[in-house]
Parts: sequence; C-alpha cells; structure tokens
Amino acid sequence: MKKNRPQISIVIPVLNEAKGIAQTINYLTANSSPENIKEILIVDGGSVDNTTSIAEHYGARVIHSEKGRAKQLNYGAKKAKGAILYFLHADTLPPHDFDQSLIDAVEEGFETGCFQMKFDSNSLFLSFFAWFTRVNHEICRGGDQSLFVTKQLFNRSGGFDEAYVVYEDNEFIGRLYKSTFFKILPRHVKTSARRYQERGMVKLQYHFGIMHLKNYLGAGPDQLYDYYKRKISV
Repeated sequence: MKKNRPQISIVIPVLNEAKGIAQTINYLTANSSPENIKEILIVDGGSVDNTTSIAEHYGARVIHSEKGRAKQLNYGAKKAKGAILYFLHADTLPPHDFDQSLIDAVEEGFETGCFQMKFDSNSLFLSFFAWFTRVNHEICRGGDQSLFVTKQLFNRSGGFDEAYVVYEDNEFIGRLYKSTFFKILPRHVKTSARRYQERGMVKLQYHFGIMHLKNYLGAGPDQLYDYYKRKISV
C-alpha cells in the first residue's frame, strides 16, 4: 500500500434532508475504504428537522453554516481536513470505490474533475441529456455530477462565488476550466430524477438551458436567481 496518500473530505451541503441522509452516509461508507476518507462533512444551512442528529448518529461530522449552497460549500471547504475536497449532493450516489478513482486521478496530476452521471430513472429523455456528461466541455457540467478538487486548487481559485444563490456550481467549474485541465472520470454517479418528475422533464430541462444561455450572454447572479425563482423554484 502506498504511504501518505491524500485523503478525501466528502462535503455535503444540506437543508432538511432527514428523509435520506442516513441512506447517503451509509452508502458512502459501504462503497469506500476508511483509510481514504478523512471525513464525511455535513454542512447544515439551518435544518428544522432532525437532519443533523441523524447525520451524527451515522458517523458524519456536522458543522453549521449560513444558508445558501455557495456559503455552505465554502464553509465546508474551509473546515475540511482532507487534501481532496469532494463536493456531493445529498441525493447523489457515486460509484463503488469512488474514493480510489479520485485519489488515483489526483496522483496522476489532475487537480479537479467529476464523474459522468446517470439518473435513477428509465426515462429516455433524461438518459439522452445524461449521455452528454461524458463530453469534456463546461456547458455539460453541473453539480449533480459531483466535483472533486484539491484543497490547494480550491484555495487558489477563491472557491465558490457567494453572490450566486443558484448556478454556483457552474460558475465555479467555469473558472476551474480556465485555470487547469478538468478530468472527466469514466464511471457514473447516480442522481435523483425526483425534481424532473415533479416539475416536468422537458419543462425543467428547457429552463436549465435558458439559464445556461443567459449566463453565456452575460447575465449576473441576480438575473439568474430571478429567472430561477420565476420559472423553476416551487
């Protein structure tokens, strides 16, 4: 076994995730090696259910942050103890031995990247869009694919822009693409299709596309959030 291999801090921002957080933590523990995982770090943005007590019961480290994904992600990165930061949504599950894939990538010289993505749905429509996550272009990226970045690169990059209430993942990844090579790992995370099923697959994908277009045309964080509130948020 190699000595002094970098360890991973899995950073998961949460808000009222009591229903599924135990399953996620158990899955991460069962599908990784303990010597590779420094911590599962739950960054709570003010949950009013028992998310935090459940997370602690199942072995995660819980810290408390101001509400807002960018703020929670930045605070998690600041407090993380691992050399590799792995940002993960609470409803996204990485592949078996994901930790080995991340460490191997970093040891090969890749400072940042993500897995490809599949939905937990048989929808051909969603499968079509998920297929594009194998394409190494920033337009094909999103937080649902998870994101790994060395803590050194995260600090150099300045982290997430907290002016973005939404679209913070895309904005940050766009900057990473400009600063270094972004690695697409060959395996897939599986993410929940619940939001698409609740709000309409075509409708929601259309609105996400418009947000990408608005960003490309120069819309700022306030304009993107305004569109999100009007068209996507429930």
